[in-house]
Amino acid sequence: MNFKTSLLIGAAAVAATSLLAVTSHAKNLRWKMQSTWGSQVAINGESAVYFSNKVKEISDGKVQLRFHEPNALVPSLEVWDAVKNGSVDAGYTTPGYHAGKIPAVSYFTAVPFGPGATEYLGWFEYGGGKQLKDEIYGKYGLYSVNCLAHAPETAGWFRKRINSVDELKGMKMRFFGLGAMVMNKIGVSTQLLAGGDIYPALEKGVIDATEFSMPTHDLSYGFYQLAKFNYFPGWHQQTSVSELLMGLKAWQGLTKYQQSMINTACRDTMFWALVRSDAKQVPAMRELEKKGVTFVRWKDEDLAKLRKAWDEVVKEKSASDPLFAKITKSYQAFRDDYSIWAKNAYLN
Repeated sequence: MNFKTSLLIGAAAVAATSLLAVTSHAKNLRWKMQSTWGSQVAINGESAVYFSNKVKEISDGKVQLRFHEPNALVPSLEVWDAVKNGSVDAGYTTPGYHAGKIPAVSYFTAVPFGPGATEYLGWFEYGGGKQLKDEIYGKYGLYSVNCLAHAPETAGWFRKRINSVDELKGMKMRFFGLGAMVMNKIGVSTQLLAGGDIYPALEKGVIDATEFSMPTHDLSYGFYQLAKFNYFPGWHQQTSVSELLMGLKAWQGLTKYQQSMINTACRDTMFWALVRSDAKQVPAMRELEKKGVTFVRWKDEDLAKLRKAWDEVVKEKSASDPLFAKITKSYQAFRDDYSIWAKNAYLN
């Protein structure tokens, strides 16, 4: 073989390799994505649509996860099973909706009396949270990417003014995640309902009160038409993180390019949602005031009672649920270590 022939063969090999790389990047992905929140729902629903549009945009249409309204493919609270058995490609949902299967995974959405978004995500990204979540989800053949984060929530909607948390005992209330364990502890009977199911349950008297999210969301659902007292602060969710849920094998079967496009779009969505969720609450609260809503802040002594109940829940659940104990240990270790920065860097 002469030099010229070798050169031609080498050039052909390089061209073939380049073509293969381009082809792998150009491979189209078309997935159906079931959203837990409707497109009309502020922040969460908007974020699902934003993500779907963003991943298509940055991949020049090569990676598409088509948004589907709640219940279009499967009911909102059944996304875990649907993705697990492959009947849905992906779900835009929240770990807290899987609590009926694995109570401890609610830690990956929000923690009562927990930190704001940056510290919470610090634990997840750098303190072992992601490794724990990947390990847990992997056992069920699932994988997720954080794809939404937002500002604090409110503490609930009530038909009448509540003067003390002691008055909550015996009430039926829609409540979410780890916060529901606290409410159960103080004598509230809680139910987990998807957003779209809350209004009719409140209207029919199935529940006496509800929490859901923040003023923008709650305005979308019209809770103010049935309950005029909105309580603060959102002690149970100072930030909330949600996810893009996928099958583990499906995720592993994607090209690096496709995975990168999904990761990039999700991180962009998280930033967009976090900033938007803070900025948009002011006009939403002003609108709710016009509709006759009264904003009430829990007294310090009430928050102390709720905090005491949370501490008891942590102790009891850690003793009975090894997985809960494992996540708690990781989370608390990061918070304890982080405190030297928090105490010195922030004004309050």
